[in-house]
Amino acid sequence: MSEPLILGIESSCDETGVALVRGCELLGDSVASSVDQHVRFGGVVPEVASRAHLEAMTPTVRRALDNAGVALADVDAIAVTAGPGLAGALLVGVSAAKAYAMALDKPLYGVNHLVGHVAVDQLEHGPLPKPSIALLVSGGHTSLLLVNDLATDVVSLGDTVDDAAGEAYDKVARLLELPYPGGPPIDRAAQKGDPKSIRFPRGKWGDGTYDFSFSGLKTAVARHVEDADRRGEPLVVADIAAGFQESVVDVLTRKAVDACVEHGVSTLVISGGVAANSALRALAEQRCAEAGIELRVPRPRLCTDNGAMIAALGAEVVKAGLPPSSLSLATDTSLPVGSPLAV
Repeated sequence: MSEPLILGIESSCDETGVALVRGCELLGDSVASSVDQHVRFGGVVPEVASRAHLEAMTPTVRRALDNAGVALADVDAIAVTAGPGLAGALLVGVSAAKAYAMALDKPLYGVNHLVGHVAVDQLEHGPLPKPSIALLVSGGHTSLLLVNDLATDVVSLGDTVDDAAGEAYDKVARLLELPYPGGPPIDRAAQKGDPKSIRFPRGKWGDGTYDFSFSGLKTAVARHVEDADRRGEPLVVADIAAGFQESVVDVLTRKAVDACVEHGVSTLVISGGVAANSALRALAEQRCAEAGIELRVPRPRLCTDNGAMIAALGAEVVKAGLPPSSLSLATDTSLPVGSPLAV
């Protein structure tokens, strides 16, 4: 008997994502992004994002179904991001998922956005070894997770105590007058610079925890820019970008590999939007190879927010035989990572 067909809906921030997954196979997906509407504000405006989700939801569902070559009636279950995320954005997705579940008389599963970022790797590399370590790096989250079971047992080892890595990229890009979102332009600029020319601080470098901190790094870059301006010196944007990026990826990869070694885990998954960063991938490959650790990183399209990650986690939840969520399912903007399934 074939595995159930899961419709996944993601709307936690500024991407409306819908996908169809069967087991570990992605049949079709579609993403509508509102990022262009946020550029002039230098960050996501929750009300704008919510309105964009409302307008994009139905067309995005239709495109995903068409891409997968299936009909809405073929769907066996609905999975939706219940949290964490922006309150209004989450509400649009959960409301849509409830409507589809009621109309189709199919079970509804409210799942965790963060765990979804890990589950999506299975669509590219197959079942995730148990246990695994996951490094989640995005605009809103920077976390190290011990993944014993995607559906039932995910443990937080460490998190950022201030800015997330992606957030730091956006703020530094603004300081350097680079476009929003800041990750891709900083990555491109850094490839032309010398990462050794400016030594920026490494937050929580050797504090014995798996927590992260990027606020001090952002402040150090700001002071460097201010000092150059005060002295009337031109900014070498490429070198600043390279030094900043070197600091970020150095801390991320060192703590991730250390976590694998300490917990006796031989597989590291890096996911989230920042996982598309070339320097992060290169240094992670080097350090994992040196430590004998298998590195798994989804292709860039699967790293950013998308419906495939939610459908993939939904497939794991259904496979585990967990009970569906109630139609009174509420959103949770701060849903803890230890709760793959919301109730």
